[in-house]
Amino acid sequence: MEKSCLGKTLTQILIIFLFIFFLYSLSLQNVECRGEATYHQHISSSDAPPPSRVPQLQKNWRRILLSVLFGCLTGFVAAILAAVLIRLLVLYMNRTPILKGPVVFSPKIAPKTLQLALSNENQLLGSSPNGKYYRTVLDNGLIVAVKRLEPFEVGSQETQSKSVKRRVQQELEILASVRHRNLMSLRAYVREKDRFSLVYDYVVTGSLEDVMNRVRLNELQLNWEVRHRIAVGVIKGLDYLHSSCNPRILHCNLKPSNVMLDAEFEPRLADSGLAHLMTNLTRLYSSGYTASECFQNSRYTEKSDIFSFGVILGVLLTGRDPSDPFFGEVSGGGSLGRWLRHLQQAGETREALDKSLLGEEVEEDEMLMAVRIVVVCLSDCPADRPSSDELVPMLTQLHSF
Repeated sequence: MEKSCLGKTLTQILIIFLFIFFLYSLSLQNVECRGEATYHQHISSSDAPPPSRVPQLQKNWRRILLSVLFGCLTGFVAAILAAVLIRLLVLYMNRTPILKGPVVFSPKIAPKTLQLALSNENQLLGSSPNGKYYRTVLDNGLIVAVKRLEPFEVGSQETQSKSVKRRVQQELEILASVRHRNLMSLRAYVREKDRFSLVYDYVVTGSLEDVMNRVRLNELQLNWEVRHRIAVGVIKGLDYLHSSCNPRILHCNLKPSNVMLDAEFEPRLADSGLAHLMTNLTRLYSSGYTASECFQNSRYTEKSDIFSFGVILGVLLTGRDPSDPFFGEVSGGGSLGRWLRHLQQAGETREALDKSLLGEEVEEDEMLMAVRIVVVCLSDCPADRPSSDELVPMLTQLHSF
């Protein structure tokens, strides 16, 4: 983009230079024609008085002035052209080289070992609209999670251009530099002909979606303390992306399947910022976790991430998935957010809480306050939703009330 703008500027400067040269040529021709006409008039008029030297001096001064002006303009244009050419040369020399093969950011991973492991059959962990997760074991015994993004449209001008390849490579390098306890760190990536394979740490417990499915099937008990810890970890990871990263990173695909849990149920956000790598962002959107403005005008902001977080917090409090047909059947329903807002206005918020969480009065008060946070996060107007740095103290201080 920058080189294209410089190229347009260079073209405009050349056009201006040629126009000035054209005007100068016309001026010289006009001066010569007048001089020649004066000379012929002097020859044909034998009894005319000798010509005055004043007009001739004026012509000479005008010629000198035009020459000086033209020289200044030529020097100015030449200086600009030289500066532009030097700038283009610097950009060309400092451009990001397109790397081939595995690009590794962890000393525990050897490029050749990674390439060999990816070529083998691996255990499928899960899938999403933008790719599939695999469990992969390297030769040194290290277990990693590999996400293979959906293939790009092979041969398309967009995916084949070198500028796009460099942009994607720069985005991945930014994601690899992100370090936070509540974020999955990119350990390596491999660029193939039509797709990328991204390598992350392997998390044994699985995703929040897997855990909540087990809770609904009564295969796992998840008390309020653990659910609160998960919510706090998710918003801290999101706040780091929004407030501490430069440039700021939007998650764009926050949902339970992208919240990984370690053995202590500490959450780590996966797929952070991967929307920049997708040629079609709309296929990332999950209707239950995506704000309405994303579908209406394809505009995604940090407040859209807040909406997604609000849905996750609502799932932790109610135990219900936003796609549950229940929301279409109850009065005031239609969605998780509308249902919670309806119960709050009716003074029946307690009815929304997961029945397995009820019993402790102090915890119930905390959960009722958390429902209020959910309702404001799910506001239809993005400006009414709190920011991530406001939500962190709101959630961490719940235990102090």
